[in-house]
Amino acid sequence: MKKDKGVALLDWAYKTALNGIPMVSEPLNEFVNGYIEKYGRTEKAIDKMVAAQKIKCTTTGFLTGLGGLITLPVTLPTDLASSLYMEVRMIVSIAMLRGYKVNDDEVKSLVFLCLVGNSIGDVVKSAGIKGVQKFAAKKLLPLLTKELVTKINQAVGFKLLAKGGGKGLVNAGKAVPIIGGVVGGVWNYSEVHIYAKLAKKMFNENFYVE
Repeated sequence: MKKDKGVALLDWAYKTALNGIPMVSEPLNEFVNGYIEKYGRTEKAIDKMVAAQKIKCTTTGFLTGLGGLITLPVTLPTDLASSLYMEVRMIVSIAMLRGYKVNDDEVKSLVFLCLVGNSIGDVVKSAGIKGVQKFAAKKLLPLLTKELVTKINQAVGFKLLAKGGGKGLVNAGKAVPIIGGVVGGVWNYSEVHIYAKLAKKMFNENFYVE
């Protein structure tokens, strides 16, 4: 089923984001600790990290060079899979910098919610959560049951697979020399920018875990 493939994709992206990719990226806790050591658990640390991820997502050499993508559980264009990996890694980093327990299934599901952009309200409502106006961890975490987590993950996964099949115009633009690089770079940059804003709003309270 398509929703099962979508969940498998999300699980792959999350696991890979946490563990890192050999010869490409370190485990996430090492990555985040580097920013904490320099800037502490501050907005500056988050902004510096997001800025670095924006650069990576607009660099096509990095996007096409992720050897770890051979473990991808579903068929997906390499550029979409690699950008998804970096986007999830960025969102989880924001949650980790603010002290959330990123191994918890509920936090993991909120990370996935940040990947649907302006559709976040539709996904939350379709999962059965009513009366929530502000989509933030403080409001959503107390409401999440195992059943709701499953519904949210399936809905987000379905949207991601649909997005992968709907990038025809972007991929066509990439086929044109020079213009293709600009199209791909702008697309990836804009996505990272949107997801970073959503993640900062989602994980807008500090829950430092000592």
